[in-house]
Amino acid sequence: MRTFERTIIALILGAIPVASPGFAFDGAPVNPTDATIPMVSPQPSAGGGLKRVAVPAPAANAANSTSSFSSLQFAAEGGHPVAQWKLGRMYAEGDGVAQDDLRAFEYFSRIANAHAEDSPSAPQATIVAQAFVALGRYYLNGIPNSKIKPDTERAREMFSYAASYFGNADAQYDLARLYLKTPDASREDFRYGARWLGLAAQKGQHQAQALLGQMLFNGDRLPPQRARGLMWLTLARDSAAADEMWIKESYNRAFAKASDDDRAMALQMLEHWVQGRRD
Repeated sequence: MRTFERTIIALILGAIPVASPGFAFDGAPVNPTDATIPMVSPQPSAGGGLKRVAVPAPAANAANSTSSFSSLQFAAEGGHPVAQWKLGRMYAEGDGVAQDDLRAFEYFSRIANAHAEDSPSAPQATIVAQAFVALGRYYLNGIPNSKIKPDTERAREMFSYAASYFGNADAQYDLARLYLKTPDASREDFRYGARWLGLAAQKGQHQAQALLGQMLFNGDRLPPQRARGLMWLTLARDSAAADEMWIKESYNRAFAKASDDDRAMALQMLEHWVQGRRD
């Protein structure tokens, strides 16, 4: 790796905080009384919905869960990036453990610190890139009641590294949004943002496809290309999660406004896409 690349990595990673005194760096609770993994179970509420209440797990299941969790911790302590990633996601999502963004941040930081210079073709490269993305999102919003405060520039550094070095589509989308959504974005900012957005969309990142489709269909700071915009929105709609209503609504609005010629051309472009033609 060239010298200036090593310098950039040092600058990016140098300010990632290490674990705070309240936590063991391997994610294990410092206080032994915290070692029990909180278990939750859905129960019917008086209004007919569901509520989450703490319940004791069956002994065998609890033992298996504790054993699996301990195995993950052991592997993470040994520097295994997959184990660190799994624990980070568990704490970020509250999956089987009490949700804890700071612990998640610590695990993602360990991956970034140890593997930033791994080859983009290495088996763990996707995990390393996603760790940078996760860190960027934490820096973007901050972590309440911690030293991790909102820092847009730090977030940009994380996204930029994952986007450029690892070619990660999620990072490219997040980086594009930073450039495009800046209130005082310059023409140069917009050019960078549009470039990253296009790269992410071409890689199948459906949120990037939706945003690019919106911009092209509506002529939002780009020359209007209604058929191509509708094509991107169609691809995004087909990949959107159930709770991503903004994508489905954007597609519906565009489809309703599109002419018959727009729809026919968009269909032809979709056929080309399926065939692997990216013209």
